[in-house]
Amino acid sequence: MKILVANIGSTSLKWRLFDFADGQERLLHKGGFERVADYAQAIENCLAALKADRAIASESDLAAVGFKTVIARNVSGCVRITEEVLQAMEAYNGLAPAHNPPYITGIRLFAQRMPRTPLVALFETAFHQWAPEAAKRYAVPQSWHEMGVRRWGFHGASHKFIAERSAQLLGRDDVARRAQNLYLDRGATLVRKPDLRVISCHLGGSASITGILNGVSIGNSLGMSPQSGLPHNNRVGDLDAFAIGYVMRSTGISLEEAERVLCKESGFKGVSGGLNDVRDLRTQSAQGNAPAQTALDLFVHETRRWIAAYYLELNAADALVFTGGIGENESGIRTAICANLDRLGIVLDQELNQAVRAREAVVSSSASVVKILVIPTNEELVVARETKRRLESSQL
Repeated sequence: MKILVANIGSTSLKWRLFDFADGQERLLHKGGFERVADYAQAIENCLAALKADRAIASESDLAAVGFKTVIARNVSGCVRITEEVLQAMEAYNGLAPAHNPPYITGIRLFAQRMPRTPLVALFETAFHQWAPEAAKRYAVPQSWHEMGVRRWGFHGASHKFIAERSAQLLGRDDVARRAQNLYLDRGATLVRKPDLRVISCHLGGSASITGILNGVSIGNSLGMSPQSGLPHNNRVGDLDAFAIGYVMRSTGISLEEAERVLCKESGFKGVSGGLNDVRDLRTQSAQGNAPAQTALDLFVHETRRWIAAYYLELNAADALVFTGGIGENESGIRTAICANLDRLGIVLDQELNQAVRAREAVVSSSASVVKILVIPTNEELVVARETKRRLESSQL
């Protein structure tokens, strides 16, 4: 069974092709295009590349195409994409303006090009749907909540991968199996051994923290939209709702302009005065650039704040996991996040930590009660796995 996973950005198309033949998981092909102006042509070029490299002989070799979709009104989980699903995504375009519109465009073009191939969406909200009700609520009127004003949580594919892989590394195959089968059995599988508590830190250009109990999310730092939670590369993160009205009244800007600034000119970029890459922030900070250092300090502060929240909710932690581009590669950020947490049982081994970049490793000291892990995430593999499971179930 060959499954193509398509990652669609505002000006990009990236893909990975997985083969699940003979009970194995193999990555057959990967590639991508930047600065895409014509998505239909980009899809043609993608299929041509797969054929040229003999990954497929024709489109009929593909059992399905999976998409890491973000959010839709009243739709979550792993679902077959229909026109109704696309309309539900369109209803939430305003919550994910950088994500939903290009995905909708790309999915419709894939459907036109490959009308007989199942298209499957794994929504980024899916992993958090069984979090406690209090973790999903805002203190707004019930009518607002029913409209969808709630904490959805995102980065579900990444955090689900961490739930599975961390459990395996910690010798808890029972928890790993529960995480693997979460969407098919709706989180009902029992775990009879002692609880496994994991705090997953997906740190990158977009970042979030999740508390995971026995393979299931208990909450996520991202809220109703991907603009919330931790500061991101150019998105604001958490902000007092009244700040928007204050700025609009004080400056006379429109709601649309305020939203643009919060989505495009905030986060690292806003605090530093133009830098939105941690590598540049680190370089500039070392040269005495105070705003660059403030951006890094703010990111570390907010990450620690959310780790603390889930440490408390979980009543301690068995593992603290770093993943994502920053989490996997930036040893200095990991050091800053873990500083002075020895009373909580979190102690880095500085030599191990400095040596790790983008590979799986334990970076905690032997004195650390909490295992500190670096685990490169694999969101595309999660999408492919869930697409396969949905194909094989009666629910597709």
